[in-house]
Amino acid sequence: MPERERRSPDRAAALRYDREGGAAPRVVAAGRGAPARAGAAAAPAPGGPVRDDAALAEALAALALDAEVPQELWAAVAEALVWAYRMDLGALREARRA
Repeated sequence: MPERERRSPDRAAALRYDREGGAAPRVVAAGRGAPARAGAAAAPAPGGPVRDDAALAEALAALALDAEVPQELWAAVAEALVWAYRMDLGALREARRA
């Protein structure tokens, strides 16, 4: 997939999933405007991929912090998680080639 210039988001959300807890992922951060742009700019530093999905970010940002992702968003979140996993896997393969 060709790289494209990353736009500064108007909305952003971050999720955390506890495998041992067995529950749905939880919203651990969400913001609009300047906080969203700052969060997206900081996310790559610890190694987390950033996905440009305005509709999902809008839906997640509307949830309360620490809220479980509702079932109606599970498919969209699963798609984003698969994307993030593939990004991490691609980075791992690149690192092994170097």
